[in-house]
Amino acid sequence: LSILLSLLVPTHTTRSPDCGGILTPSGLSYLAEISKPHAEAVLRQDLMAPTVPDLFLGSPSPSRNQVNSVKVAELSLSLIPDTGLRLSIDVDLGVTPAPSTTKVIRLSILADLHVEMNPEGNLELVTSACKPTVEEMQSTEEMERSTPCKSSSSDMDKEINVDKICLEVSKLLLLPNEQLMSLTAPFPVTPSCQVQYLPLAAPMFSEQGITISLQTTFQVAGMVIPLPVSPVPFSMPEPASSSPSHLTLAFSEHFYTSLFFALEIAGAFNMTIPSPLTTATMSQKITQMASLFQEDLPVMLQAVFRSSSRVVLEEGKAALKLFLTVHVGAGSSAFQSFLSMNVDLSAGILLSVTDTRMMISAATIEDVELSLAASDVGPMPAALLEELFLPTIREEVLSQINVVLSEGVFLPHMYSFTYTDVNVVIHKDYVLVPCNLKLHSRTG
Repeated sequence: LSILLSLLVPTHTTRSPDCGGILTPSGLSYLAEISKPHAEAVLRQDLMAPTVPDLFLGSPSPSRNQVNSVKVAELSLSLIPDTGLRLSIDVDLGVTPAPSTTKVIRLSILADLHVEMNPEGNLELVTSACKPTVEEMQSTEEMERSTPCKSSSSDMDKEINVDKICLEVSKLLLLPNEQLMSLTAPFPVTPSCQVQYLPLAAPMFSEQGITISLQTTFQVAGMVIPLPVSPVPFSMPEPASSSPSHLTLAFSEHFYTSLFFALEIAGAFNMTIPSPLTTATMSQKITQMASLFQEDLPVMLQAVFRSSSRVVLEEGKAALKLFLTVHVGAGSSAFQSFLSMNVDLSAGILLSVTDTRMMISAATIEDVELSLAASDVGPMPAALLEELFLPTIREEVLSQINVVLSEGVFLPHMYSFTYTDVNVVIHKDYVLVPCNLKLHSRTG
């Protein structure tokens, strides 16, 4: 296999994207919304644990200034064009400084975040600036006496260990770096073929959203295969000024051609096609068959790729072009080929998304051309080839391709999320997939 792969088409001379995605401001708002309970749980664990008395610098013992409640009042994410994100979070802490009273402290955190690509090629969320402020709201005694709220911000600043709060502020979001790393995890396509989406650089931040460009790689039997070089460089389409969707995924024509190339190298499309014909029924049309086969045997077809398949995208439609050599043979135990023909086939394909997978199916065969490549039974006019084999090829090739594609292909995604409200829009040379994000309700 390694020798075969080394003889294939050249590898990418330069790293270039073939797909990517744009997370919109509405997608950011959704991430902020679902991060509130997560942030509350993280802060509750960090601030209410008896092992963290150092949060309050002036506490002589853990018994003083015990946090007994944490409530996230506000959490928002906003875009800083060309830079990153701004996280704003307001947290109400119920603190018991003495046995009989509980005072409420408003902890506000303003942090700037950006995304870096580490040497391993994974994306990391990094805090570039963090400013926490604290303000005492009201104690329970003051609330009972209905006395005005007294702010003692400067005293609380001395009491709160702000460095500890800012140490890992990015963990308050439901986007820890383990989630970002899952974007680059390898996903199975077939038992021997895997797909992986690799970021080419840190994401770009603009008013329209966060744009990330990805390069698809495929492994067959554990080896990265050299993909054909894209004839046209792909760049992410300009995002719409106000998209209602959380996320827009984009896939180039070359992405789909590379997918079929990888499946071809993996042998997924090597087909054995049953035929209703036998050597006896064929001998009625081809007299030489009788001298070649004395007994009546079933006729089988074996299809292999003559050259690489291609996917062609036009406005509103997609087509798969296959270039096959079909060997016709007979024999119940050993396959004995007596005829080979070239088959050029064009099939319309349908694209949809289920969960986090792109579902691809060949729906209709639009065009088939048969031509004789080799024959042990004399000349075969194209009309006779079509009469004998065209119905079988039309039905079986489509069916077997769809069996291979039936599981779909994983799209780039983070493990805890799935895609909903999906719309697949086919344009010339690329496909757009506007969709919303939905958090899985998983245990653990």
